[in-house]
Amino acid sequence: MNLSDFQNMDPHLLVGLVNTELRNQSEDLDDLVKTHALDQERLIARLAEAGYDYRPEQKQFR
Repeated sequence: MNLSDFQNMDPHLLVGLVNTELRNQSEDLDDLVKTHALDQERLIARLAEAGYDYRPEQKQFR
């Protein structure tokens, strides 16, 4: 999955892609951002703009 252009994606599509990746391929958010060479703070901020926050206990954005 190519998440490198996440800043230009629709945030509602992005949250689905990120949550799918977290569920199926990554151990946690740290693993996801390392695997895809993403800036974690920017990803969190992008999703926060649309009202999503990361919930580590559930390993997903909601």
